[in-house]
Amino acid sequence: MNDVKTPPSSIEAERAVLGSILLDTTSRNGDRVMDLCLTSRLVPESFFDPRNRAIYSTMVDMNRKSRPLDPLTLVEELSTAGKLEAVGGEAYVTGLIDRVPTAAHAEHYIGIVNSKALRRTLIERAGEVIRKGYDEAEYPDPKALLGEAEKSFLEIGGGGASTMPWEDAVNLSFRSIDRLFESGGKYMEGLSTGLTYVDEKLQGLKDSEMIVIAARPSVGKTSLAMNIAESCALGRDMNNVPVKYDGGKQHPVAIFSLEMPVEALTKRMVAGRASIDMWRLNRSLVPRHEREEMTDRLCRAADELKRAPIYVDDTAALDIMDLRARARRMKKRFNIELIVIDYLQLCCCREAARQSRQIEVSMISQQIKAMAKELKVPVVVLSQLSRDNEKRDARFEKPKLSDLRDSGAIEQDADVVFLLRRPSKNSNDPQSTDENLAIIDIAKNRNGETGEVEVNFLRKFTRFVDRPPKSSSENATTSEPPPEPGEEYTADPLL
Repeated sequence: MNDVKTPPSSIEAERAVLGSILLDTTSRNGDRVMDLCLTSRLVPESFFDPRNRAIYSTMVDMNRKSRPLDPLTLVEELSTAGKLEAVGGEAYVTGLIDRVPTAAHAEHYIGIVNSKALRRTLIERAGEVIRKGYDEAEYPDPKALLGEAEKSFLEIGGGGASTMPWEDAVNLSFRSIDRLFESGGKYMEGLSTGLTYVDEKLQGLKDSEMIVIAARPSVGKTSLAMNIAESCALGRDMNNVPVKYDGGKQHPVAIFSLEMPVEALTKRMVAGRASIDMWRLNRSLVPRHEREEMTDRLCRAADELKRAPIYVDDTAALDIMDLRARARRMKKRFNIELIVIDYLQLCCCREAARQSRQIEVSMISQQIKAMAKELKVPVVVLSQLSRDNEKRDARFEKPKLSDLRDSGAIEQDADVVFLLRRPSKNSNDPQSTDENLAIIDIAKNRNGETGEVEVNFLRKFTRFVDRPPKSSSENATTSEPPPEPGEEYTADPLL
């Protein structure tokens, strides 16, 4: 009796993955499926059929070199490499796209291929351990064999994760501390927010951190996030002065706007940078003698922002795994240094869609934190606050971490949490008469100082700017506008 068994495999699933890649790259989605493959750590060796393995290997190589990928270019690439006949010729390659009606289920097909590949690897490693177990001459000490077997199986579940040697980690931290000493307080670990007193508490937005900006609707979450993105991308603070910590260096920023279309975001950013009141402009309330100057300021602001390394994806109801794949692609193509997500509750998670909303939000939060660590960039994510602080018995009570909407996982996963509020929106607030005042309560800061920072919010320009601390200004609680910007644009309170 022949006891030889066929290794686990699904040739149809392999072909479906390849067909989904070809379908996707010829659609408006770009290379979403290829990014899903890379995210899932699908490698050529994951394919059992040698033909599919060779085709996928070529696809990965073309994607890495940013070459266009479709059935024709793939056939040409395989032909040039002398692999076309080995994979079954042009008919086999072009037939892959007919094997799958839609790329929507690509993640399921990838899961099947990975699952079969994992089983084959387990069988292979187990077989090797069995062979060595019979060889007492080579392995006289069974404990040594046990150690080798453990190492072999742990490598399978490692997922390609790398561990930094402890000595290197200590040296890296020491160099960072040494820079702080040498700079005399002028060095900052992370990216500047553009707000001086926020930076002093945070020491910048640090790599791998998840920063949550939470507030009730219409308080200014999006405005604050866009101001931070603009500051990082232009290398200038909110007064248009080059950020002193890195000499005004520009940092590429990715923005995932699930709520507002890119046109609305761009319009708001240009008008804010030019200190233009869009309400007056939209209603033709600008006197004729001011129009020329206003047009000049708009043109200068637009010219600056056109050169800013900002990349916006305004796809609505984006699945968190799709978002991670797109972020990974942006990181690879544009070397993104900051990611902004507006906002968390508008993301969805297919894996948890049939479970409770709390579980779904928890999984979304965990994936955002994992993305920050994987890409080694700070991720600023906006979140809604619940109505709990408005329902409490106290006449006036500030928002707190437990008010984060839908899930306590957001509070747990976040490294930094901003609770943003504007006293003028609450008549019971003792500071409600100050129209310009906004308060950024740094309620959580895993690696630094917490506390409140008062800033000015210029509502007409949807712009946050520094506000002198109370100790250094007698007018800190008045409704006077902030100091004029340092270089080009002036926040004219009459506009």
